[in-house]
Amino acid sequence: MTLREAVVADALFLAEVWHHSLRRADRQDQVADLEVVIKAAAASPEQRLVIAQYDGEPVGAVFLRATSLSPINLEPVMQVVAPHVLPSARRKGVGRALMEAAVTFADELGMGHVMTAASSTSRDGNRFLARLGFGSHATLRVAPTAILRGRLTARLTAGQRAVANRGHLGQVLAARRSMRQPRGTSASA
Repeated sequence: MTLREAVVADALFLAEVWHHSLRRADRQDQVADLEVVIKAAAASPEQRLVIAQYDGEPVGAVFLRATSLSPINLEPVMQVVAPHVLPSARRKGVGRALMEAAVTFADELGMGHVMTAASSTSRDGNRFLARLGFGSHATLRVAPTAILRGRLTARLTAGQRAVANRGHLGQVLAARRSMRQPRGTSASA
């Protein structure tokens, strides 16, 4: 088993292993996106896209990025994004080697922490990370904007809706007043 940095020719393999993590688009657009990601990682001293090979075939991948713990907590960390090993190559040390690449890169950059995420539905992935010493730090939740807006609006009380719509209501009332005034007169007359 060997590790190497990704090249543009790996984009199709990455589109296959990361299909659940990529934006919803046709395969050609996903491959084009990944070509951009591969080139950016190759050009950056703070990013690496690592491919694991077993018997000469790609069997796993991980994207590594030096960043901060969060936008408001500037503790430097190595972010391990989308670590994935093909099912046929699991339990052969591939995942461990990809995580070792993350630790090595973190050490090179003087970072004291490594963070990653696993799908909440990936029992094996979460167990693997827990065995390596990763603890739960946060729960990442995602919602479509339209659904969130609808739920926020639906949960407003009548009083809260009135407060939220006050500005709009004032505009409507002003328009009605101006329409009721006879032409040629002003409100002060």
